[in-house]
Amino acid sequence: MYIPKYFNVDDTEEVWKFVEQHAFGTVVTTVDGKPVATHVPLQVHREGEKVSITGHLAYGNRQWRTLESTDSVLVLFQGPHAYVSSSWYEKENVPTWNYQAVHVYGKARLLSEDELKRDLAGLLHKYEAHRESPVLWETLSPELVAKELKGIVGFTIHVTDVQAAYKLSQNRNERDYKAIIDKLEEEADDHSHQVAHVMKQRTEDMV
Repeated sequence: MYIPKYFNVDDTEEVWKFVEQHAFGTVVTTVDGKPVATHVPLQVHREGEKVSITGHLAYGNRQWRTLESTDSVLVLFQGPHAYVSSSWYEKENVPTWNYQAVHVYGKARLLSEDELKRDLAGLLHKYEAHRESPVLWETLSPELVAKELKGIVGFTIHVTDVQAAYKLSQNRNERDYKAIIDKLEEEADDHSHQVAHVMKQRTEDMV
C-alpha cells in the first residue's frame, strides 16, 4: 500500500485495536493470476509478537480452495472515509479524500473441525454475549451445529506483514485541520461525521 510519511501508522497497539473495531474485512487471494475476494467477519488472535487472523467461508465459495495455495493472502480492513473539499482550506489547493485503512499479509491454512468450532464459539461470544437473549455456541442444538458445519470452511492466517494508513489531514495546518472537522460535521452522511470524530479524537489524544 502506498503510504506517504504523514499518514503512516506504526503504533502496533493502535493498529490492532483498529482492526478489532473494524473486523469485517476483505480476504484477497489469487487463482491463475486473477485476484478473488470475499468480505467476511474476522477475529484477531495475539500471542506475544505472533498474530493470526481467523474466519470462515461458505463451502460453496471456491475461494477457500485458494487459501493454502496462495503464497501471501491479503486482508483489507477499512474504517470511515470522507470527501474533503479544498474550499475548506485557507489557500487554494485541490480536493482529497480522508480515510483509515489497514492491509495485513500472511500465510493461510485451513482449520480442523475442532479449531473451527472454537473459533465460531469465540465469534458468537464476541457479538452475542452482551445481548438480552444471546445465541451462544453452547445454546445451539447439536443437530443445527452439525448441519451448519458442513456448509463452511474455517481458516487461519499467520500474519507476516502489516501496513496501516490514516489519511486524516495531518499535513494541513491547524486552521485548515479545524475547518475540515467543522465542515465534515455539517455534511449529511454518517461517514463524514465519523471521520470528523476520529480527527477530533486524535487532536484530544495529543494534548
